[in-house]
Amino acid sequence: MDDLKPANEEERQRRIAKNAVDAKPVEDELISAGFDIRWISDLFNKRLDYRNAIPILIRWLPIVENQDVKEEIVRALSVPWARGTEAPGLLVNEFRKRDHNSGLRWAIGNALSVVADDYQCNDILELIQDKGYNSAREMLVIALGNMNKSNVEPFLMNLLDDEDLVGFAIIALRKIKSEKALPHLEKLQNHPRTWVRNEAKKAVKRLLKG
Repeated sequence: MDDLKPANEEERQRRIAKNAVDAKPVEDELISAGFDIRWISDLFNKRLDYRNAIPILIRWLPIVENQDVKEEIVRALSVPWARGTEAPGLLVNEFRKRDHNSGLRWAIGNALSVVADDYQCNDILELIQDKGYNSAREMLVIALGNMNKSNVEPFLMNLLDDEDLVGFAIIALRKIKSEKALPHLEKLQNHPRTWVRNEAKKAVKRLLKG
């Protein structure tokens, strides 16, 4: 077992070095635009006001092939500043790519839960129904909470019977203030999973407040 450690460390260092090379053109452009960063992740880790960097990140998102670097760009686009731009549509396209690893796809879903709107509604409904995307669908369900209630409410209520997605459907139903879902949410306050029970209780409390 000890013989594997140097090889694993060597592989890790190779990956770090490759990521640094592949990220450099993006970072150089961000620095040229006036951002005080060393890494792409500094944009959000340093809590910078980087709304003017969004067009740069959008341009690089489909160009970058390195999935680690692409994930950093995706995380940097997971902000309200990216709403109403090309970012949501590009993120949907990236989510569809079957060769993406699960961590990257989950990050894309998380970004869409922040920036997606009604323009992406049909695409997101379609993606959620494809079980091949596994747990990455979770954040897409939450993204539906940003949509017009009439377009997503029946779909979300059906997901309350899906044990993989029920908790995320509850969150989205709370966001759209679904009065129709209230009787179902009240029952889910007794769900066997603690976090699902807690989300159901929060949703019921929110809906009863009006």
